[in-house]
Amino acid sequence: MQLKHTEHAPKKIKGAIVAIKCLEHEGVKVLFAYPGGASMEFHQALCKSKIEVILPRHEQGGAFAAGGYARSTGKVGVCMATSGPGATNLISGIADAYMDSVPLVVLTGQIPKALIGKTAFQETDMIGMTRPIVKHSYLVMDAYDLPTIIKEAFYVASTGRPGPVVIDVPKDVQQQLIEMPPYPESVSMRGYKPNPKATEKEIEMIREAISECSKPCLYVGGGIIRGNAAEELTKFAIKYNIPVTTTLMGIGSFPENHPISLKWLGMHGTVYANNAANESDLLLAFGARFDDRVTGPLPTFAAHAKIIHVDIDRSEINKNKRANIGIVSDIKYVLQKLNQNPIYKDYADWFRQINEWKAKYPLKYEKNSSQLLPQEVIEAVYNVTKGNAIIVPCVGQHQMWSAQYFTYTKPRQLITSGGLGCMGFGFPTSIGAKVANPDSTVICISGDGSMQMNIQELGTAHAYEIGVKIIVMNNQHLGMVAQWEDRFYGSQRGNTVLVNERAQRPYPDFVTIAKGYMIPGKEVYTKDELYEALKEMLATPGPYLLDVHIEYQEHVLPMIPPGKSYKDIIIK
Repeated sequence: MQLKHTEHAPKKIKGAIVAIKCLEHEGVKVLFAYPGGASMEFHQALCKSKIEVILPRHEQGGAFAAGGYARSTGKVGVCMATSGPGATNLISGIADAYMDSVPLVVLTGQIPKALIGKTAFQETDMIGMTRPIVKHSYLVMDAYDLPTIIKEAFYVASTGRPGPVVIDVPKDVQQQLIEMPPYPESVSMRGYKPNPKATEKEIEMIREAISECSKPCLYVGGGIIRGNAAEELTKFAIKYNIPVTTTLMGIGSFPENHPISLKWLGMHGTVYANNAANESDLLLAFGARFDDRVTGPLPTFAAHAKIIHVDIDRSEINKNKRANIGIVSDIKYVLQKLNQNPIYKDYADWFRQINEWKAKYPLKYEKNSSQLLPQEVIEAVYNVTKGNAIIVPCVGQHQMWSAQYFTYTKPRQLITSGGLGCMGFGFPTSIGAKVANPDSTVICISGDGSMQMNIQELGTAHAYEIGVKIIVMNNQHLGMVAQWEDRFYGSQRGNTVLVNERAQRPYPDFVTIAKGYMIPGKEVYTKDELYEALKEMLATPGPYLLDVHIEYQEHVLPMIPPGKSYKDIIIK
């Protein structure tokens, strides 16, 4: 007898629903997503999901917000867009995540399979375009593959050296009716071994080098934070009594208020950090990649030091600077092993020299100036918050001042675009960080140029009541480029002035724009106004914008000129 269709027959659901259920299996709580024709099925499925969807006002804002969520927590950030222009608008956020090793899963809708390669409406080759800036990517051709692909994507994004993974899903795959496949419990990817561990022999090689040195220096990068190894690093540095300098991405991995901290090194790092790293006889490079903004010309960087380089990514060993000892390993494991039997030495002469450098070359600015200076704005933010804030600068002079004049004591406290250096990063990233850390004070510090790149995200902050605080350091210039013009191009302005000469006041009026999005704000012009304005900003519930007017003539110092060594550092 032929069976009739009954409610007992296996229920089939759309591939889009399968994908969203897979995200739920991965524990995704928040998704930053902008809908379009090729991703509508996903959004319809999300209507019945417990995942919170935050609609950015631009796809780039969504990508950066997902990155901010990931950077501030260590969890995988997730964003989504439609095909064509929606997908291409994610590119900067994906590249930023790739450069700074941020775990990101990016879902994009794609045109139906039969139209791929036909230059159909809103078709772009998302896989081809992103191949150089992702850790891995998938083009899904069958909805039955979604559980395996999504499980692998989260695993790849979050393990080893983290990074972005793209999943491109054609619309007809989203619409494909299938029975819900089981979600994989584990991942097995042939050839992918994300958690290498140093051998006992390699650990002893590090210990032996330390026992023989007289001027050691720790040079640590974002790998310490990505590897959740800040606690182990702090124990190691103190137990071994070795001074610590960080990269910009490593800020917060070691408390900057500790006596053996040198703050950070590189083009705008402290003189004493640059001196110590370059004049050491043992440089311990942990989770750092010897990027050009740190080293300058490679032959002159740490020229007389024995270099030990520990990194989880094999490709970084000897890529830029050749190491005497190169070790591919999870840095947390290495530090745990080294901490079991520490070698303490007082290094009296070395610390005497370092303390002389600290006394002679502190970070400083003209505090008696009648003008409101950007450095004192950052110091005021530190004082008012007592250092208890997540600081998210955009890119430019204000980024460097935010790193110099706020004292960071915890990992993930400074969230910044290091490798890509992307203007427009700060504000949407701060939104993601605040969503992930609702009980923390999150402050975006932006320049007036950077703020205008993603200013539309004021709409996102208001719509979802995301209480991020925004400080616009307004000097009416593209400040960092103008600084280079002053130093190297005879102050000739090549399209770096943002002033509207016809305007009767500074342009644009950021406070009025914020009010247009129903966000309160205030302008600050003088030192006397600064502290009260900051207190009002922090006391006001929800988002708030402070437009702080500063002088454009101020330069970020110290500065090592491009192509020069630490000996050529400019201090005034």
